[in-house]
Amino acid sequence: MTPPRIRTVWARASLRSRVLLLAVVLLTAGFTAFSLVTGNALRGYMEDRVDGQLRAASQVFSLLPPTVAETGAVRQPPAALADFSTDVLGNPVITYVTEDGTVESSVDSLAAANRTGDARGPALPRLDTAVVAAREGRPFTVDSTKGDARWRVIAVPRSSRARLQGVTVTRAPAVSGSVIVATQMTEVDDTVGRMWRNYRSTGLGLLAFLAVAGWFAVRSGLRPLSRIEQTAAEIAGGDLSRRVPELAGPNTELGRLAAALNGMLGQLETAFAARSESEARMSRFVADASHELRTPLAGIKGLTDLHRMGALADREEIDATMSRIARESDRLTRLVGDMLLLARLDEHSLKATGGPAGRRAPDSPPGLDLAPADLRTLAADALHDVHALDPDRTVTLTGPGGDGPPASAPALADEARLRQVVTNLVGNAVTHTPPGTPIRIGVGTVGDHAVLEVADRGPGLAPDQSSRIFERFYRADTSRNRATGGAGLGLAIVRSLVTAHAGHVEVDSAPGRGATFRILLPRPTDRHTSPSPPEPAALRG
Repeated sequence: MTPPRIRTVWARASLRSRVLLLAVVLLTAGFTAFSLVTGNALRGYMEDRVDGQLRAASQVFSLLPPTVAETGAVRQPPAALADFSTDVLGNPVITYVTEDGTVESSVDSLAAANRTGDARGPALPRLDTAVVAAREGRPFTVDSTKGDARWRVIAVPRSSRARLQGVTVTRAPAVSGSVIVATQMTEVDDTVGRMWRNYRSTGLGLLAFLAVAGWFAVRSGLRPLSRIEQTAAEIAGGDLSRRVPELAGPNTELGRLAAALNGMLGQLETAFAARSESEARMSRFVADASHELRTPLAGIKGLTDLHRMGALADREEIDATMSRIARESDRLTRLVGDMLLLARLDEHSLKATGGPAGRRAPDSPPGLDLAPADLRTLAADALHDVHALDPDRTVTLTGPGGDGPPASAPALADEARLRQVVTNLVGNAVTHTPPGTPIRIGVGTVGDHAVLEVADRGPGLAPDQSSRIFERFYRADTSRNRATGGAGLGLAIVRSLVTAHAGHVEVDSAPGRGATFRILLPRPTDRHTSPSPPEPAALRG
């Protein structure tokens, strides 16, 4: 299989197969490395023992002349020499060579002892005096002259005098050459071979067992991922309420993964729900805006068609028609202006909250002319607005929360825009409460804020309506009646304008207890403070 083919198969393999294959490969590599280390250590240990025996034998036979070795092996050797040859030397092959490497005599101790005449022997290289001296008594390995056996060989120079078990053996001083002692490595090779065979049989069995056990272990370990995969498939099918089960402790990798996925799924569900709600609000707004725009446009078109067809006979009818066209045009202008204002405020809000920690930008929103102002003036004007809209209503001016008389409420604001805010709140109270329902307008300061509030004793709002009353395009009354439903922009404009003034607006309401809309603006700093304007006549005496 070519490398690209292997990469393709590996990429298509499942995670379970990859983990299992990697585990088996690592186990095989580890077991093989362990076998090599232990096998080489055992061979080295046994070769060291053989080398020790060879050094001992070479020390002995380097002191003995060839005749002693021959007669000791062929004839009845002394008991001590026989024991030494069998137990210590391991029945070696002793070879005496001359200075130029010519074999002088060779004795196979095992063949001589058994009188078989079937002599063994290592395939020795030519070992003259210079070669023996260069080897410095270090053992080496050679092949056999018969069979596949290996021999361990040591070559040392011969000595001229020695003492063996109290008997002095003397040679002529002129004797020279080397003695070569060799022993078979059969025991070493057989032992190491048995070890390798045992390793192969037990290793294959162990790998097979571990592969099967690893399969079940990996399957069990990856079962949580299978649960996560199943949950993800159900979520992809449209069930956004599904969550990844807690399959492990919170401090484990799977626990942290499940927590992160559940957090992400919660955000996704919220985002999808918000998008659906936004789409629903947008659909309602488009329908309402279309209705609001279509009505004055239809009136304008109808009146202009009448004028074009000559249906308006006299100047009085023409003037009345033009007045109606002007009123409908004003309605269109106000509606379009409200939408454009919200768009500009939204654009500025996005820019203002794009800085560090979402802090408000220091520059003023477009279209706002900030200057020191007093909310008492707006409260007094609001009182007149209520009387103009519904003369039968009872309107009172109080301090914030209905405690005490109205008080000065200085603020840094665009008075014209705040007048629009108060007008929207007053109009909202008049529109959504029964005729004659009392209205209270409170003004003053609370802490570091200037406060203006519009309270009524109407039917009030449910908790879910209070939480959404300032949302864009939201209407507590979902009807399309212009008198009660509206386009759902008035309170949205209130919140956007108050927010643009670095303030906030809140509502306190409950079913049957009416509603209180409260505007809170930061009080101006000393450098923005100016003398309070004269107290309005409506607030005196």
